[in-house]
Amino acid sequence: MVRLVDIEAARGVIAGHVLRTPMLPAPPLSALTGAEVFVKYENLQVTNSFKERGACVKLAALSAAERRRGVIAMSAGNHAQAVAYHARRLQIPATIVMPVTTPFVKVQSTEAHGATVVLYGETLAQAQARAEAIAAADNLVWVHPYDDPHVIAGQGTVALEMLEDVPDLDVLIVPIGGGGLIAGCAIAARSKKPAIEMVGVESLLYPSMWNALHPGQEKPGGGATLAEGIAVGNAGKLTLPLVRRLVGDIILVDEALIECAVNAFLTLQKTIAEGAGAAGLAAMLAEPQRFRDRKVGLILCGGNIDPRMLASVMVRELERTDRIVSFRLTIPDRPGVLGQIASRLGELGANILAVDHHRLFLDVPAKGAKLDVTMETRDGAHAERIFRTLAEDGYRPMRLASGAALQ
Repeated sequence: MVRLVDIEAARGVIAGHVLRTPMLPAPPLSALTGAEVFVKYENLQVTNSFKERGACVKLAALSAAERRRGVIAMSAGNHAQAVAYHARRLQIPATIVMPVTTPFVKVQSTEAHGATVVLYGETLAQAQARAEAIAAADNLVWVHPYDDPHVIAGQGTVALEMLEDVPDLDVLIVPIGGGGLIAGCAIAARSKKPAIEMVGVESLLYPSMWNALHPGQEKPGGGATLAEGIAVGNAGKLTLPLVRRLVGDIILVDEALIECAVNAFLTLQKTIAEGAGAAGLAAMLAEPQRFRDRKVGLILCGGNIDPRMLASVMVRELERTDRIVSFRLTIPDRPGVLGQIASRLGELGANILAVDHHRLFLDVPAKGAKLDVTMETRDGAHAERIFRTLAEDGYRPMRLASGAALQ
């Protein structure tokens, strides 16, 4: 169906229209994981994801008559933007159906590229059904996000570039939604270097490819995920046999690991990754021993994350690593006590972020109060030292759940 020659031909199609993104060593991520990590920065594309490759190849293959009819696609965001961008470049009318849960930044960007956006359904499956109905009614050309040979070939150009830049990679870790990226990359990588290990990664909430490869052992899925770009309910019909034949394993990662990986890209590598884009690193955090001392290629496949969500991820990671902590103190309700506590925390090197009084709790005397203090600390050991000191001072501290005093 798709061969190395098709991927090499796709490379000629995208030349001059899609960025050949850098593949660079990532020493901070290597230190974090114990492997030698190289990152392919697909977040540097014009629409900030690898999806431009497949979209460009597919649209370039359309006949003049098909271009006049116009195209339609369904997407949670990145495929939508890619189709809209290259359709405008080629002067092809484009309609995109997106789930209503799609982050606003992706909807806005798709509209900015000139496409007509239809928001429909809670899931990609519902959006796809609507897109298929519109395509039939309006005689539009369907541009599938992964189940299309042109798209698969276009996505495979990522691996060609990676192995040209770092030929001695041991492992290639690729996020999986419907499977277009990993199918194309597996064809290219295994053709160029048969011994390379191909590892896929899916969100634990959307293990569609894993389930398809493990009949009788299916894991339940569904729900809100930070990695909405790979939140696909069903494995691709064209991609599944390719993954079954060429991919060694699929790692499932939970939301906490995806958040940690997004934060690591931002704070350690100084680049922005959306949840799906960080999934490869999340897999390494899930199974560090598996990749230790090996040369690993990661595809930062997308950087389209809502700024508010990114800020939330950063704060949550500070809480997860005890750099933001919340204590509830029992204090006498009299003038000057709050100042004493603030001075004490200053002496201990804590930075106060929020303070909240509770005077109606019945487990303290009428002349007492509860004081919730959220503070920034250096690490877990620093937080523990502050806790012990407050206990010695008689304030009976109690650790609150992460973020409780910030809500």
